[in-house]
Amino acid sequence: MKLSNLLSGGLFAAALAFAGGMASAQIKIALDSPPDLEGSGSYVWANAFSTYLNENDMAAEEFQRGALGGDDELFDQVSQGLLEVSMSPLNIVGSIDKLVYGLRLPYFFKDMEEVDRALNQGGMLERINAATTPEGVRVIAVNTVGQASGIFNTKKPVRSVADMQGLRMRALDESQIELYEAWGAAGTIVSWAEVPNALQTGVADGYLNPAFVPLLFGHTDFIKHFTDAAISPSLRITIVSEDWYQGLSDEEQATVDAAAAAATKANREWLKTQDAVLGKLEQAGVTVVTLDEAARQEFRDASAPAYESGLLTQEQIAAWEAAKAD
Repeated sequence: MKLSNLLSGGLFAAALAFAGGMASAQIKIALDSPPDLEGSGSYVWANAFSTYLNENDMAAEEFQRGALGGDDELFDQVSQGLLEVSMSPLNIVGSIDKLVYGLRLPYFFKDMEEVDRALNQGGMLERINAATTPEGVRVIAVNTVGQASGIFNTKKPVRSVADMQGLRMRALDESQIELYEAWGAAGTIVSWAEVPNALQTGVADGYLNPAFVPLLFGHTDFIKHFTDAAISPSLRITIVSEDWYQGLSDEEQATVDAAAAAATKANREWLKTQDAVLGKLEQAGVTVVTLDEAARQEFRDASAPAYESGLLTQEQIAAWEAAKAD
């Protein structure tokens, strides 16, 4: 599908679309990655979703990353009904309710099947939405964007927790800084847009992400080391405007739900194709370290403070534990 190039700022453009485009009922989908069906699981989800909608008489259009604003702007637009769909980070709804952070607990989920079981059979997606929908935001899907996250850096191979000493890592938030500190490293919060500059100037030495990220975003010129530490599932979410969703007819809601189910299926099938990514990293000049079981257990043990940080209550962690076992 041809991507739209907006000529004006995100909020202004969204306001114009809201004021003048409601009659067309176009469903705007804000992307969070390049439109790469091979390299981006997030885009696989978004493209399958928009394709299903268009094939079922609900006009949908993808907007390139940044065209409608940054993550915070998109969240505001969704909550106000100015934007229908946004591919977004987990922490964007963590500002409403921290329960979603269970998906980022280190060494908690074995695989995506366990994540899906907790969300669906275990009822955690329903619990997340019980907090977010009154604020105008519905989490319609949790998307895998690659294999479990590992450690990238510009300086040295990381083969053990001890090797984290001296590294300053890009963090999403304070809880991730606490995890780095538990490993003996330091952390600094850097927006994704500023990551390339931070890595090249030494503001940050690395980040946690799935293996495909430097390939997709062109970071292999300065990222030189990857440790396949399999820390946590690599996830993003799809949020939709609750005002928009509740304003749909029963038939339209059913179509949107079916589109989300089809997109999630496509996203999970895409994940099965990602085993070749480590080889692609090596071809791009990135050294890949695979941890043996002893080193992996060392990281797992060192990550224990993440369960006591206060970001999640012990009751919330127990709820996630029970949900993934259902």
